[in-house]
Amino acid sequence: MGLHTVEKIGGTSMSRFGELLDNIIIADRSEQELYNRIFVVSAYSGITNMLLEHKKTGQAGVYQFFASGESEWKNALMRVEKEMCKINEELKPLGLDITVANSFIHDRINGTKNCLEDLHSLCSYGHFQLSDYLLAVRELLSSIGEAHSAFNSVEILKSKGLNAHFADLTGWKDNKNLPFDEKVKSSFEGIEFSKTLCVATGYTKCTEGLMKTFDRGYSEITFSKIACITEAAEGIIHKEFHLCSGDPNLVGIDKVEIIGQTNFDVADQLADLGMEAIHPKASKDMEMSDINIRVKNDFDPTHSGTLISKSFKSEKHRVEMVTGRKDLIAIEVMDPGMVGQSGYDYRICKLFAEHKISYIAKNTNANTITHYIANRNKTTSQLVEDLKSEFATAQIRMVDVALVSAIGSNISYPGFMAKAAGKLAEAGINILAVDQCMRQVNMQFVVTIDSFEEAVKALHAGVVEN
Repeated sequence: MGLHTVEKIGGTSMSRFGELLDNIIIADRSEQELYNRIFVVSAYSGITNMLLEHKKTGQAGVYQFFASGESEWKNALMRVEKEMCKINEELKPLGLDITVANSFIHDRINGTKNCLEDLHSLCSYGHFQLSDYLLAVRELLSSIGEAHSAFNSVEILKSKGLNAHFADLTGWKDNKNLPFDEKVKSSFEGIEFSKTLCVATGYTKCTEGLMKTFDRGYSEITFSKIACITEAAEGIIHKEFHLCSGDPNLVGIDKVEIIGQTNFDVADQLADLGMEAIHPKASKDMEMSDINIRVKNDFDPTHSGTLISKSFKSEKHRVEMVTGRKDLIAIEVMDPGMVGQSGYDYRICKLFAEHKISYIAKNTNANTITHYIANRNKTTSQLVEDLKSEFATAQIRMVDVALVSAIGSNISYPGFMAKAAGKLAEAGINILAVDQCMRQVNMQFVVTIDSFEEAVKALHAGVVEN
């Protein structure tokens, strides 16, 4: 195991780079403490939205315009360059050479523009279909954002006298396309981490195609791979907030507690509910390599944050987080004919697999099986239609619901279920269903959507604050 750490910084934090320098990267570190660190950075806040599409609203970016055949993609790409140069100007007081930074961006944007024009021309011939190249286009566009932020970071650090190295994993004009492991290994081979501060792009170009599997979650996969390949002592994820016992905006900042320590099992439960401390695939690789993950608040640098490790189990009975989601759909199959019938559940799950739909929770009794999934879309509707065809005697319905969950490494004790349910009852919340495994790492309550916020607050008050 090495002496260095691999540290991931998100886009929101990157847009406050001056504070990052003061709090995280330079701060009051001695010259020796400045090194033995690899930073994996995301694009500045909003840039990937402009390059691809807005993550929340779906508003078209360069990729969406290009994919739909609209010529507006060229103007959209120029708007990205203008915004990147504006960011460069804002970073000038930190020591960024504007001429060098703008030249770097112009080269990437202009090269991408030429590439997309050539591709568009190629696809005007009947033998070539644009749809065959869209994933590559998405990766090419996305990579510009990370290259921009990583390059700027290195230039600023060099201006301050640090020996900084730009680890460009984007594959820009590379002649060879390497497998993920080989690309990362070759990019850091021969670097003496004790004397070099590395800044790597969150996007990696490789034969596997990260966006094909992870889409915009690729930066944490890169972070994990670098940590595992370079045998890091620890992985650190910098966020603009602490990993807390609940959402401060919902529960109240004066009521939540910083978790401090937890384990990978709890992290998996959080990821399953969409409250990712880290992408589950990324955390799994680091868990298998026995590399701990620390989640830190960029703007509270003296706090040690929350350590996620393999072996941790709270000494006392304790709920580490109360969370949930209110965008779930319950797909209920009720059939008197399923009683005692072998393989009935398998036939349902087979249809789920065929439609590539996973579920978050599940309840069963003698004649009813209910799966809880995220998001309603065309695929969900088709799944329900197929269920109706497969199970002609069953009553099948979809119901919009919410789920609240109490999660912890040591919540297995008599009366906990009664206490949690009692707190919801005291708040006047009807529990539609309950889900808990024998391992008792999490306890999930299905409630109506309109009672979600009150359920989270009531559960947090009952099992964390009290």
